[in-house]
Amino acid sequence: MTTTRGITFENYQRWRRPVEVGFWVVLMTLNTVFNSMVSQIDHHDVPAWCPWVWEWSSSILILALIPAVLVIERRWPFRFDSWRQSLPWHFLASVLFSLIHVGGMIALRKLAYLVIAGDSYDFGAWWSNFGYEYLKDLRTYFLIIAMICLHRLWLMRLRGEARLLVEPDEGPAVEPVERPERFLVRKLGKEFLINAREIEWLQASGNYVNLHVRGRDYPLRTTMATIEERLDPARFVRVHRSYFINLDYLAEIEPLDTGDARLQLHDGMKIPCSRRYRTALRERFGEAPVGAT
Repeated sequence: MTTTRGITFENYQRWRRPVEVGFWVVLMTLNTVFNSMVSQIDHHDVPAWCPWVWEWSSSILILALIPAVLVIERRWPFRFDSWRQSLPWHFLASVLFSLIHVGGMIALRKLAYLVIAGDSYDFGAWWSNFGYEYLKDLRTYFLIIAMICLHRLWLMRLRGEARLLVEPDEGPAVEPVERPERFLVRKLGKEFLINAREIEWLQASGNYVNLHVRGRDYPLRTTMATIEERLDPARFVRVHRSYFINLDYLAEIEPLDTGDARLQLHDGMKIPCSRRYRTALRERFGEAPVGAT
C-alpha cells in the first residue's frame, strides 16, 4: 500500500486534540480582538475597557460551550442524509446554548464591572434583550456546526475514500465487478488499492460504509445491502445491522445474557453481534443453535 507525503491521518491523530483546541482558541481570540476594537469605536461614550469586557465575556462562554455543541452534533449528526431529522433538535439545543451563554455572560460582566470599577452591570430588560441575543447566538451555533461538518469532511478526505473498481472502457475487467477482490482508494489526490481480504470489518455510517483495514477507516459511498452483494460470503458475514466482519480476523465469540454476543477480533476490536445474526454465525462454525435437538 502506497503512502502519501506530508500530513497523514495517522500523524494528525497524534496531534488532533491540541490542534483542534488551538484552532477554536485562536479563532475566538482573533474574532474577539477584532470585535472589541470595532465595539470600542462604536461606543466611544463609555470607558474604553467596557467593550473589551462585553466581547471577552461573550467569547469565553461560547468557547466553553463548544465541547457541548460537539457532543450534540455527534448525537444528532448534521449530514446530508440526516439533517432533516437533526434540525429540530439543533434548534432546541440552540435555545439552551443561548440561555447558558447569555446567563454566564451577564455573570462575568457583573463580576468584571465590580472588580474594575466597583460598579454594577445592567443588562436591561431580560426578554427583549434575550431575543436580540438569541438571534446572534443562533447564527453562532450554526456557524460552529458548519465548522464541525467541514472538519469532518476534511478528515474523510485525509484518511481516504474508497470506491469499487469499475469495468474499463476497453478490454476485460481487471477485477470481477460483481465481487471485486480489491477496492480503489483515493487519498489526498493519490489512488491505491486495498485487497478485500485485508478488510477486517465494515461499519455502516450514514451514506457510507467504513472499510476498516489495519487500523484505518476508508469510507465507501454505498449501503450495507449493496456491499453485501459485493462481498465474498465465504469470508465475510453480517453480524449486526451495522456491521460485517471478516471471519479470518475473528478471535472470540462472547455470548451475552440478552441473547446477543460480543465478537473480539485479533486486533482487540469488539464488535456487537445481534441475536438475529448470532445463530447463523454459530452455524458457520458447525455449532448447533441453542435449544436445537
